[in-house]
Amino acid sequence: MKKIACVDLFCGAGGLTHGFVLEGLPVTAGIDLDPACRYPYESNNEAKFLERDISKVSAEELLTLFGNADVKILAGCAPCQPFSTYAHRYEIDGKEGKWGLLYEFARLAEGASPDVITMENVPSVARHAVFHDFIDTLKRLGYHVWFDIVDSSKYGVPQIRRRMVLLASKHGSITMVPATHVKPKTVRQAIGRLRSLHAGESATRDKLHATASLSEKNLQRIRASRPGGTWRDWPGHLVAECHRAESGRTYPGVYGRMEWNKPAPTMTTQCYGFGNGRFGHPKQDRAISLREAAILQSFPRDYVFVPAGGEVSFTALGRLIGNAVPVDLGRAIARSISAHIAPLLN
Repeated sequence: MKKIACVDLFCGAGGLTHGFVLEGLPVTAGIDLDPACRYPYESNNEAKFLERDISKVSAEELLTLFGNADVKILAGCAPCQPFSTYAHRYEIDGKEGKWGLLYEFARLAEGASPDVITMENVPSVARHAVFHDFIDTLKRLGYHVWFDIVDSSKYGVPQIRRRMVLLASKHGSITMVPATHVKPKTVRQAIGRLRSLHAGESATRDKLHATASLSEKNLQRIRASRPGGTWRDWPGHLVAECHRAESGRTYPGVYGRMEWNKPAPTMTTQCYGFGNGRFGHPKQDRAISLREAAILQSFPRDYVFVPAGGEVSFTALGRLIGNAVPVDLGRAIARSISAHIAPLLN
């Protein structure tokens, strides 16, 4: 039997890696600059974590991680902040800072020459020259390249999360497997059975099932909110000053409750905050918990993010959860790769 090895660049807490592992694609290592990723990555996946700046990783090191594998897969989700809609409003040199990370990805792809490459990012990455330079580099190296915007909810993620997915292979055409969920999973199906909590409370048996506290005014606001509604439904005295101004009237998506019978909105790094988006619980007077956010990112309920006795930081864990590739999207990408490489394994 031929050997497969995957390396996950910008691995984060392990969402993509875990999807690969669950689909039987072995991952040897994940690389990320954030030390907070080490515990969740190594505790949930049989892969080692390398705390490294991608720009300092050489192709030779990457080849060492692949070992003697017959089929090498290079995966990665370069940090998406430079390609967000917000960042797109500003003129930033595409070859500096985080914008340059896709060039580093291309450098490693050229040096290590893996059989298959996959990348996931925000849809707006396609507006930037760095993305098209990345594709041109892969084509010049002999890769067949496919990319498209994928709705994660069509692959079992209980969340509306549209992402750019790229697949490239040296062994012929490759594409994403067909959608598996015509009817998306709902918030109720995902988190409806978790223990009820008050704002600021945490569950004793699961420290990640913890919620941020709310001020008295925000408690009044969430009590005045209905699932799927907006702050425009509130009594006038509860409306924030910034929303009373003309410039604030176009932001109805903040201070909202999720709806039980629909997928969740896109999880962000601040998804634990009621005022940061439509992150209010559909029924309980609080924002969603970190555990609920992780489940809406399709992490298994028993996925561990902090060691026993470790600190639960909303800021740190919100970043890890919100930035992750949803596990079930990772599984769909893995199935796409597995179907493609099956003939190579005979």
